[in-house]
Amino acid sequence: MSKTKLTLGVTTALVAFAAATVAPEAAAHAAKKAHKHAKKAAVQTIETHTSSFSHSNSNAKVDALEAQLAAMQAEIRGLKSASTRATIDPDTAKVQELDQWMNTVKHEGHAGKGAKDDMVFFRGGYSHLNDNRGSTNGSGADLLVGASKTDKDAWYFGAGFDWSINDNLFGLMQGTEFAAELMFDYKEISGHTTSALTGQGVTTNQFTLAASPKIKFMKGSSFRPWLIPVGFEMNIISPPSGAVTVMTPGMQFGAGMDYKVWKDLYVGADARYHYTADNIDGVNTDGVTAGGYVGFGF
Repeated sequence: MSKTKLTLGVTTALVAFAAATVAPEAAAHAAKKAHKHAKKAAVQTIETHTSSFSHSNSNAKVDALEAQLAAMQAEIRGLKSASTRATIDPDTAKVQELDQWMNTVKHEGHAGKGAKDDMVFFRGGYSHLNDNRGSTNGSGADLLVGASKTDKDAWYFGAGFDWSINDNLFGLMQGTEFAAELMFDYKEISGHTTSALTGQGVTTNQFTLAASPKIKFMKGSSFRPWLIPVGFEMNIISPPSGAVTVMTPGMQFGAGMDYKVWKDLYVGADARYHYTADNIDGVNTDGVTAGGYVGFGF
C-alpha cells in the first residue's frame, strides 16, 4: 500500500469518526432546542389560560361580594327598623296616634263638625201658669205686697248656653250628642198687684235660673231635635209670698229643635214644663213656657 492511500484512508476514518461523534450531539442539541421551544409555548398557553381563568374568577368573586354586601345592608336596615319599633315608648305611641287622629280630623272634618258644637242662644215667648200669682191668704204680709189681681198668662225672655260633652251619649248611641245647658229667663205675669199699704202697683214677675242635661239627636244634620229629661231650676218671685218668701226650687222638662240657617247661625223652638213639689207659702209657680230662640255656634 502506498503512502498516499494510507493517508487518504486515515483521513476518511477520522472524518467518519467525527461525523459519528458530532451527529448525536447535534441531534440532542436540536431536540433540546425543540423541547425548549415547546415548553415555552406550553408555558405561554398555560399562562394565557391561567390569566383568562383568573380574570373570570375575579369577576365572579366581585359579583359574589357585591351580592353579600347588598344582603348585609338589607339585613341591617331590617334590624334597625325592628329595633326602632321595639324601642318606641308606649306614651310616645299614644301621642303619635293622637296626632294622627287630629290630622285626620283637620283634613276630613269630624262627623257633624260642619258647625261648632257649643252654642249661646237668646230666647223668648209665651208662658202660662197653673194658678194665679200673688198672696191670697189674708195675712199681714198682704198689706205690704198686696192681694193678687194677676191672671195666668205671661211673657218671658232669656238666654242660655249649650256645652257639648260627647257625640255618642257616653257610647250608648252614635250620632246622639250629650250636652249641658245653663239657662236663665225673666218672666212677667199679666195683670197687676196693688199694695194695700202704699197704693202703688206692683209688677208681678219671676226670675228662673236652670241647669239641665240636654240630649241632641241627628248629629251632623241641619235639623236636630232635642230633649231635656229633667233639669234643676231655682225660681225667685216678686212680689214675695204672704210669708215674704221669694225663692223656691223646682224642676223642668223640655223638648225642642234646632235648625242651622247658615254656617253657625241657628233658629229653634222649644216647650218646657216647670214643676215644683209644693207651692211657696201659697204661691204656685208651676206652668209651661213655649217660644223660639236664635243661637250662635262657638
